[in-house]
Amino acid sequence: MTLLYIVLAVLAVLVLWAIFSYNRFVSLVQRVKEAWADIDVQLKRRYDLIPNLVETVKGYATHEREAFENVTAARASAMNAGTSPAQKGEAENMLSGALKTLFAVAEAYPDLKANQNFMELQRELTDTEDKIQSARRFYNGNVRDLNTSLQTFPGNVIAGMFNFEAREFFELGAGEEAAREPVAVKF
Repeated sequence: MTLLYIVLAVLAVLVLWAIFSYNRFVSLVQRVKEAWADIDVQLKRRYDLIPNLVETVKGYATHEREAFENVTAARASAMNAGTSPAQKGEAENMLSGALKTLFAVAEAYPDLKANQNFMELQRELTDTEDKIQSARRFYNGNVRDLNTSLQTFPGNVIAGMFNFEAREFFELGAGEEAAREPVAVKF
């Protein structure tokens, strides 16, 4: 009889452990999804600011058409990039490079640098870039936690049983050193 209680207790502990492990993986996956949604929100804010910034600069630098077209094309590409972190990261790197060109154009126009609307847009874009960087760190931290749990024993047993999968980090591509620098906003 005592042996039966011991076996039942061990089974109960194993079932409770499996339930706890499963729920932990569900929680980690939801945190990764939430973190990715935070990145999307900040990227949308960035996309919304860019047309206003381009229009403000256009008023001062009408002959810099190529820079405006590059920013507009990079923005459209970033907005339509795939859903994977690698695809989004590549498109965002192109947009960051185009924005750097736009700010370099703005350097040549002292009146533009003093324009209140331009300065406010520039401040908002800088703030948004900081928030994007923070959201990327938050996302990557959650991905790290999930991936570590998926790969360590005994969690990998439950993860394998319920087909939980590792997630991709949101990183800059190899060889894109210029994109590792924040958008230069200096006047």
